[in-house]
Amino acid sequence: MEKEDDIVKTVYFGDTEVTLIGTAHVSQLSVDMVEEHIQSGDYDCVAVELCDPRLENLTNRAWWKNLDIYQVFRKKKAGLLLINLALTAYQKRLADRIGVEAGREMIRAVELAREKDIRLEVIDRDISTTLHRLVTEVSFWQKLKIVGGLIAGVFVGEEISEEQIEDLKQGDMLHSVVSEFGEELPQIKKVLIDERDEYMVGRLAQIAQAPEAPKRVLALVGAGHLVGMLPAMKSPPDAGHLEKLNKKPPPSRVGYFIGWGICVFILAMFVVGFRQSPELGEQLVWTWVLFNGSFCALGTLIALGHPVSIIAGFFAAPLTSLNPTIGAGMVVGLVESYMRKPKVSDFETLREDIGTYSMWWKNRVARLFLVFFLSSFGSMIGTYTAGASIVTQIFG
Repeated sequence: MEKEDDIVKTVYFGDTEVTLIGTAHVSQLSVDMVEEHIQSGDYDCVAVELCDPRLENLTNRAWWKNLDIYQVFRKKKAGLLLINLALTAYQKRLADRIGVEAGREMIRAVELAREKDIRLEVIDRDISTTLHRLVTEVSFWQKLKIVGGLIAGVFVGEEISEEQIEDLKQGDMLHSVVSEFGEELPQIKKVLIDERDEYMVGRLAQIAQAPEAPKRVLALVGAGHLVGMLPAMKSPPDAGHLEKLNKKPPPSRVGYFIGWGICVFILAMFVVGFRQSPELGEQLVWTWVLFNGSFCALGTLIALGHPVSIIAGFFAAPLTSLNPTIGAGMVVGLVESYMRKPKVSDFETLREDIGTYSMWWKNRVARLFLVFFLSSFGSMIGTYTAGASIVTQIFG
């Protein structure tokens, strides 16, 4: 077990004293330590490793009820929300096993700060900015590792050992996770950990340098962040660098060019096929339609989508696979949301339901995102298998 000296550090920004506490997000000990420090009355500001949207998510349990599913799909935000759901589901499973709600120490800090009328500051980068930078700056293969890990964490249900649970409670495991990220997934570590370390240090410096700066700040961050934040305290990022860290880079054009490249290639194969013989050309078109449509429909079926959604997937996939500006999952998701409008009860029980595998197929909101993901995945498989079959038929 870590000593308090290892997870409590004091630094100074001018006249402002900042007490950094490294917490474990699934530890009752961390909750107790947070309560002890805030109730001591020694601090005039509490800073937490949260952003405004995550604070809203943690403290307002009714935010799902105001979610406009149609707008989520229309604005192409279904993927980000699916990741959020998957992470929430994993945290829920962990919390059920350990007996402490993930992030409970942050929730308690917010509650106490508001009860005692202590200034509250959120110092983490907006989660949408972090996810956006993750999508645009991380390589395709590392994205696959993320998706694979989410699928394994949510649906495979690998059991967490007692030893891992104890490590998580003490915070030791967070340091090893940071090291593992650095060795195997350096780009992911840079976006998820290193940049956020810098950003949080910069935010603390901003708070300390503001005209009405607090005298004593209690800053609560995950224990794994202390490793990167402490060295950065000596030279905090300036406003310009902070703005750069908070900027959403333009989407990568690689996927765009690959999508249109596939479109041009498949259409060129159709032309080659028809020039060889009308029968071959027609056969190639049917190959494209059947492979694309069938795999997309199969994915929708596995998600237990509405029959109309399954049919929509079959007809949409062959067309959307030739148009990178729209995905089959978006079309099928919109159809599913129209055919099976989520009920108020689905939103009310969403937090609980996503912690159980079977409920992903029963809760209409969760199932809607399963339909989106599995139909998209099916369409992707259909695209590459159809392309391989077409090439074989022409040149084989």
